[in-house]
Parts: sequence; C-alpha cells; structure tokens
Amino acid sequence: MSNHSRQRGTGRPQGRRGFGLVAGTLAVVIVAAVTTNSLIALAARSLSANSGFGPLSLPQYGGLTVAGVVGGWLGWRALQRRGMKQRTVLTVVVPLATALSMIPDLLLLALRFIPGANPIGVVALMAMHVSVTAYAVPGYRFITNRLAPSQDATNPVPLPAVV
Repeated sequence: MSNHSRQRGTGRPQGRRGFGLVAGTLAVVIVAAVTTNSLIALAARSLSANSGFGPLSLPQYGGLTVAGVVGGWLGWRALQRRGMKQRTVLTVVVPLATALSMIPDLLLLALRFIPGANPIGVVALMAMHVSVTAYAVPGYRFITNRLAPSQDATNPVPLPAVV
C-alpha cells in the first residue's frame, strides 16, 4: 500500500500525506497567529505597555503560541478520539478553554508577579489568547474535515463568537 492510499472505510489519508496536511496547516496557523500577536504587542507598546515587559517579547509569545497551537491540536484530537462531536467542542470546550487560559493573565493583573506588568500589557496577553484561538480552531477544523470527512464536515457548525 502506498503512502497516498486511504485506509479502508476511514477516509483517512495514511503516511506522509496526512502528516504533511497536519504539519503544513499548523505551520500556517502558527505564522498567522504569531504575526497577529506581534501586531498586538506593537499596539500595546504604543499604548504605554512597559517595553521591558517580557511576555510581550517575540521569543516569549512566539514560543507560547507554538505550544498553544500544537497543544490545542493534541487536545482537539484527544476529544475526537473519545467521540466528542465538533459541535460540542466548538460550543463548549473551545470557549471554556479560552476563558481558562486567561486565568494566569488575570492573576498577573491582580498580583503583578512579572516585572513591568501593567493593565495594557496584560490585556494584550489576553488578546493574544483570543488571536491564537481565532486562527487555531479553523485550522483544526480544516485538518479534521480533510482527514476524516464526517457528518460534521458536511454540515459545518458556525464558529462561536470569542469575546
């Protein structure tokens, strides 16, 4: 069986083609999210976020963006393997995970445990969480719909508003 054949009855590409689809899509998502996060950091600095606030530096938010996108994909796949439908993931899990991801930012806002933290810098970090989610979820759906077409794929669920 070649790397480009499909597993019988699953509609799932095998081998390099499936890996290439996942890796390529996640790479595009990461580049888009890091670019947007860079604009958010730039805007925050222009609005008086402390220039020495480490989390608004490219190495920090870039690395965390990569970790968030890859970690989110692993979580998305784990939920699918457990049989959770896209509709449930989109309407319950994604908004909940996005809100929970902001807890450290809210603690940072209250406790200022990182030097240079101020409200504008922390709000920028929170906006970055939304940015990553806004790019990652459509990317995950794209991959999912290509790897294993399902009823969810033919009847796409509109993305929930993330605010």
